[in-house]
Amino acid sequence: MPDPDVVAKLRAAGCVFAEEEAELIEAAATSSAQLDGVLRRRVAGEPLETILGWVEFCGLRVVVAPGVFVPRAKTEFLVRRAIAAKPGIALDLCCGSGAIAAVLQHDLPNAEVHCADIDPVAVECARRNIVPYRVYLADLFDGIPGELRGRIDVITMSPPYVPTARIATMPVEAREHEPRRALDGGVDGLEIARRALVTAVGWLAPQGRFFIETSRGQSEAAVEAAVAAGWSATVFADDELEATTIECRLP
Repeated sequence: MPDPDVVAKLRAAGCVFAEEEAELIEAAATSSAQLDGVLRRRVAGEPLETILGWVEFCGLRVVVAPGVFVPRAKTEFLVRRAIAAKPGIALDLCCGSGAIAAVLQHDLPNAEVHCADIDPVAVECARRNIVPYRVYLADLFDGIPGELRGRIDVITMSPPYVPTARIATMPVEAREHEPRRALDGGVDGLEIARRALVTAVGWLAPQGRFFIETSRGQSEAAVEAAVAAGWSATVFADDELEATTIECRLP
């Protein structure tokens, strides 16, 4: 059982899963001084995942570094849909820690999995989770090796999709400890997705698919953006995970 005082401090800080977090924090600390330091960081709002240095995602322990977006459980829905497509070559854009690519590589060991992010800190973290030479510093497709053009079976992307005006209302662990550009999707939250939908044309293999995570409220506008860029698009949702994925294909 975790220390009741640790649990009480976490509860007072608004941690919903205080007992579970207390167990993880106590297991990670090797001294009482370290425990106090870790607890202070968590109470101050730092994500538990960056404190521990890892997050469990789709059953894998994925390295997460400070200053890198922490993968959410809802994104597991997008990953499951991508795995079901059984790609030979896959590319994850806006990869953050590389969590999506790590799961694809684990569950599809014969696949060639690549990922990319515009943030050097994220790229460095992702290189700890998948084959380093397949992680690229890139602004969407600008920086992706040209030999992949027209050969990618599946593109996945969990882009920044929080509308700019809503950033200030997010929990402190997100708005103060995760990079803003990993959250901010522009006025309506779809700015990055729109750019990707336009530039992705030509990178997919015939019959390839482009999976984009968004919110339920943005799904209609996301489909409209996909159609405007020349794609056919279908919305898939998982109510339990509160997850929404747009699956796009070229005619």
